[in-house]
Amino acid sequence: RTSHGHLYAIADGMGGYAHGATARNLALEAFFETFYAGQAAKSSNNLKQAAQNANTAVYQAAHRLGSVRMGTTLSAINIIGHELHIAHVGDSRVYLIRDGRASCLTRDHTIVGDMVNMKVLSPDKVRKHDQRSILNKCIGVQLFVQPDITRHTLQVGDTLILCSDGIWAVIEDAEFAAFVHDIPQPESLNNALIETTMERESDDNVSSIVVQV
Repeated sequence: RTSHGHLYAIADGMGGYAHGATARNLALEAFFETFYAGQAAKSSNNLKQAAQNANTAVYQAAHRLGSVRMGTTLSAINIIGHELHIAHVGDSRVYLIRDGRASCLTRDHTIVGDMVNMKVLSPDKVRKHDQRSILNKCIGVQLFVQPDITRHTLQVGDTLILCSDGIWAVIEDAEFAAFVHDIPQPESLNNALIETTMERESDDNVSSIVVQV
């Protein structure tokens, strides 16, 4: 809906292939439905409520299936004019590429991510750390979740990349900027990211969305 701006989201499920896919699909469906049911121009509130409803949907589904451990990451962006609103839970990432530089706009909700925040581990060590993928916050595992909700200002020419950890684990931040410079078309850029990830034999799920402003 134009009144709610542009909304994009990715989710990376956990709990085995079948349960991970169920968690991902339930989370995205509940997230989009809740967001668009909210008031126009209330992006932060809508994102927060949408994340909570996504969490509830997955949590309840896990209990219906016999209390299986089932969850998913969820990273979403809402663009309204020059404003970018982000809702984030887990270790998928949102990158902003501007003027040849890539910046990660989200923080990883992992044990290793906490080590980076506490400055006991440098960011460049995250990709090779053997505990990189151990989440300490995700959608669906606990009854309530507190997503990171942030707001940023966009400029014409910005590129946004939403990606699961299967992609950023094998593609360095600076490489994202290089890809954007070399491949101007979003669909071609997205295909190149996925192909490169597969060539580098990523050991995790691969999901990405490319948005040009």
